[in-house]
Amino acid sequence: MVNHGVITSEQLSEGLAKQHESSGRRLGEVLVDEGFCTENAIAEALSNQFHLEVVDLTGMKIDEKILKLIPSSLARKYSAIPFAFSQENANALLVAMSDPMDMNAIDDFGIVTNMQIETVIATPTQVNIAIDRAYGRADAMNVASEYEKSRAEFFDAEEEKLVEEQEVGNAPIVKLVRTMIEQAVRQRASDIHIEPMENQVRIRYRIDGALYERMTYSIRLMAAIVARIKVVGEMDISEKRKPQDGRITQIVDRQEFDIRVSILPTVYGEKVVMRITSKTALTKSKQELGLNQYELKVFDHILANPHGIILVTGPTGSGKSTTLYTALSELNRESVNIITVEDPVEANIDGINQVQVNSKADLTFASALRSILRQDPDIIMIGEIRDGETAGIAVQASITGHLVVSTLHTNSSSASVARLIDMGIEPYLLADAVVGIIAQRLVRRLCPACKRAKRPTVDEAQLLRIPQQYWQNAVIYEPVGCAQCDMTGFKGRIGVYEIMNVTSAIRREISHYKDAEAIKAVALNEGMSTLRMSATRYVLQGITSVSEMVKVSFDD
Repeated sequence: MVNHGVITSEQLSEGLAKQHESSGRRLGEVLVDEGFCTENAIAEALSNQFHLEVVDLTGMKIDEKILKLIPSSLARKYSAIPFAFSQENANALLVAMSDPMDMNAIDDFGIVTNMQIETVIATPTQVNIAIDRAYGRADAMNVASEYEKSRAEFFDAEEEKLVEEQEVGNAPIVKLVRTMIEQAVRQRASDIHIEPMENQVRIRYRIDGALYERMTYSIRLMAAIVARIKVVGEMDISEKRKPQDGRITQIVDRQEFDIRVSILPTVYGEKVVMRITSKTALTKSKQELGLNQYELKVFDHILANPHGIILVTGPTGSGKSTTLYTALSELNRESVNIITVEDPVEANIDGINQVQVNSKADLTFASALRSILRQDPDIIMIGEIRDGETAGIAVQASITGHLVVSTLHTNSSSASVARLIDMGIEPYLLADAVVGIIAQRLVRRLCPACKRAKRPTVDEAQLLRIPQQYWQNAVIYEPVGCAQCDMTGFKGRIGVYEIMNVTSAIRREISHYKDAEAIKAVALNEGMSTLRMSATRYVLQGITSVSEMVKVSFDD
């Protein structure tokens, strides 16, 4: 890898030193974790060294007959998966491995299958995802049935016995909850919904903003699953009548994930929702947000303001936190003091002082802000402006020379001004304070492997505002569904932005108490793109579909 210029000699030395400190980690894992190279680069280096083929397991459908040859426990133990029979040798099995020189794995696979093993190389992440896709559902069902068998003699007894504290350490339930989280992470889920129904427990994952059912279990497992989650999330195991909140940390594929847990009593039992976040997912670069060149320029111009309020607006799950953390990472330098007030703190960033709101200790956004102003801050980030008191302090802070970054729940950038005025902020103060407003949504990206081109219908052409003379030549794309996108037709999401740079003309409109439409008209005249205009561009570029565009800009 050094010879091929993938890593430097210094990076290799540093990687070897860190490997020595942490026993059990492979050098490749250390190099990837430190950001010196990618898994793909290591796979290519191994391929060159051992003259083995590199395979892409993404979306690969593996025949059931092949999967039955190797038990999932063995596949997980060695991070290897069989995927095809050799075409040259009828008695040979092709196995994708992240470490092609693991002779123990090759020997064990050969003994179990009674076949000759031919190894190929795949990245560890791809192997783990392929194992999850191939064996995950069956493994989860096996764990559930194992638990049911172990508790069979107690099923006729009082249900409460299932949630006694000694029960939640039951190995199958521990494994079931851990597996549920691991599978959700590998399927790119943002939330896990565990829902009690009349006769069963339904498990759904929110992937790219949409919910998909992934598993159903017997209702008799529900009490034990909830009890296990309560213990790990440090909640009251005996309280079943009140909503509860907790927090879990779990490492999946060497990456730490922070899981916020919410438990709500329902008619059939307690419903659990787990929100999965990782530090790396929230701290992206500006280029990864999906901003075009013009929007990047305006974004940079707004962030360059030495003082004032920058607002990021949109509904829950529209990527506001990611944009805020990206802005803070841009501004995070040794020469500035950045303090945040959040509820809760979603990701810890080195060099930034983060304060968690605590209502029990009377530490609200407003009370925290008053204290922060005595901490000599340059930049203040407020998780959300929820009331007039917080809004008032934020405006005063911005006018007295601080840069304030915050979120607000409104539908558009121009509507944010009206919301703050409704909260009791004087228009002349607001005009002086606000320097930029970013309204945003997330749309699902069409899967590049299976999206299909089509001519827009008359209704679609009108929605896209395509002139009638161009209807015949216009091309848009629609979702289809394939193995790579798990038959959804979509893979990943991208931000849609409406960035309003508050110019002197917009300030005049605000100070004269003009409504949202009047402010929007001036902003459009000065080059702003609305959410509908930005989403339309994505449709015409083949990035997303018309239905996704309508979802994010319905009120337009």
